[in-house]
Amino acid sequence: MVTSLRTALPELTALEAWRLALGWSRPQAVREVAAVYRADGLLPPGLTPAALCRYEHGQEAPGDEYRLMISRAYGARPDQLGLATRCLWCSTCASPQPLHYRQHQSEETTTSRRGPMTTASGLPAIRESVQWAVLEAPGDSPTLVALAEAAVEHYALNYSKHPPAVLLEEVRATRNLLSKAVAGADPGETEGLRRQVGWLSALLGNLAYHLDDRAGARTHLTLAGAMGESTHEPALSAWASGALAMVATARRDWDHAQNHARYGLQHAPEGLRRAQLLGWALLPTLAATQQVSEADDVISESDEIMRSAVELPGRFGYDRAEHRLHVAEAHLTLERFDRAADVAHESIAAAPAETPAWVAATLVLALAEARDTPEEAANRALGVLDLIPPQRLRATARTRLARLGRLLDTSTIDSATQLAERLSTLPAPIRADGTAA
Repeated sequence: MVTSLRTALPELTALEAWRLALGWSRPQAVREVAAVYRADGLLPPGLTPAALCRYEHGQEAPGDEYRLMISRAYGARPDQLGLATRCLWCSTCASPQPLHYRQHQSEETTTSRRGPMTTASGLPAIRESVQWAVLEAPGDSPTLVALAEAAVEHYALNYSKHPPAVLLEEVRATRNLLSKAVAGADPGETEGLRRQVGWLSALLGNLAYHLDDRAGARTHLTLAGAMGESTHEPALSAWASGALAMVATARRDWDHAQNHARYGLQHAPEGLRRAQLLGWALLPTLAATQQVSEADDVISESDEIMRSAVELPGRFGYDRAEHRLHVAEAHLTLERFDRAADVAHESIAAAPAETPAWVAATLVLALAEARDTPEEAANRALGVLDLIPPQRLRATARTRLARLGRLLDTSTIDSATQLAERLSTLPAPIRADGTAA
């Protein structure tokens, strides 16, 4: 019932959905929690319906004692209610994840689950500001270029906070506005705007890929790479080439994948960008084609770079969580299951809970465990499905889930059966008529 409620109403938090599934009003839930205290011979605390409302909407976090008592009253684990940081590699650990990008705890609390710092209404507002800038300062004016750069930065930094289908519409609309601003002008006079059109095209390519539109992804990314070349933006050329390698790897076109990866490496600046192209673009193709020694060399070189590199946030950035994910997947492809699990743990520890990076690393860990501990692997995947609404599951996560389902297809354990049922009813991200589901 909780799963059905959160699928139909993604804005529901886990805590609120559990209460509704139990058929309780907030006053009744408060009475049930008080009953747990009395059963232990304790005086009930001053929990009120208003306080419970704040807990349900993430405006306030209950203390450790309240978390335990609420969980007992609801008959659920704290992690199922969203009252504890989920730690899927053991059943008892509830220690908080390390802060990401060294941000302050207050920022982590504010932006963790549903990202109120970047609301859905904030997306069209960015596009509207670009529209006004085009009207006020047409052409390649410094003001319009600066605003276009700010829009690209906003979309890149907040890429993971919105469903891919929603973000794609906004990025596309903004690119269209900038395209009109440079239409008919001399390309040599609009290089700044065309560079930002290239970065927006790169975002569209990645969004299309996460919606399982590989042909669309290839189209947008090819344009992004070409605009990187024509506007003398090597970072864009390198990133677009890495993304094209990713798309080619997904369709098992190893020759093109390696060519794109090596071309990107030729353009990538030294340091973090090189580590990104090595781990994200080249390593998967080497592992898939069983070039073991070359893959190990890439892992060693990229690991060495990441030890001293300064992480960059956002879609165009790169950090240790993502890097360890790619290394874990390479070990998984090479059937080094224990090493894949160890590195996947590192990726999970470095990723903020319930983000796409956390989902990806958790599912890679489940795939590494499927052979020896299928029940643990199935439970891990079920935990992801409990926490992440379908529209926020990227195509890459769906692919990993489907792969895990195939690995557990012959298993008779209850959790594997539940996973198969959940996967069979998982709605596609895009309907048959092409609209977002």
